[in-house]
Amino acid sequence: MKLVITSKNLNASDHLRDTIESKFAKLNKYFSKDIEAHIILSLEKNRQRIEATINANGTIFRAENTSNDIYGGIDIVADKLAGQMSKYKSKLIKKHKDTKAIVFEDVPDIPETESDEPKIERRKKFELLPMMPEEAIMQMELLGHQFFVFLNMETNSIGVVYSRNDGGYGLLETEI
Repeated sequence: MKLVITSKNLNASDHLRDTIESKFAKLNKYFSKDIEAHIILSLEKNRQRIEATINANGTIFRAENTSNDIYGGIDIVADKLAGQMSKYKSKLIKKHKDTKAIVFEDVPDIPETESDEPKIERRKKFELLPMMPEEAIMQMELLGHQFFVFLNMETNSIGVVYSRNDGGYGLLETEI
């Protein structure tokens, strides 16, 4: 696995980069050498943030941590990624049975329980209304929701607006 380390508003020292490489080295045994892990280090409001994303042939593993201690955050993120591999091992084996991107023999097993299976608690149908993204944000705010699905009049496709943790908004646009 190759590491691509990017830093924003933060000077990533050689020691920090070495620490990331050593902590993520334990994940090397799970992935082939051509898989890339993108690690973003940033400083936000005096708190340090680490985000890691691994795209293994269409399956995306992602973990993040925000704290005052970036080194502790690196441990947490690496552990979260390893935990994701263990938790979803049996499902991933079915999906990636013919690929060499993920090495499943090295992923530890954890006992599955009924609560591990995702369960849809509620279904809701609604009519997609054509509107501009700004109107969708207003509608989302009026409803007090964290996201809102709509038919984007600009692109004539399904869109989702959502509230971001930083107080802003995001727009997900669909492509086929």
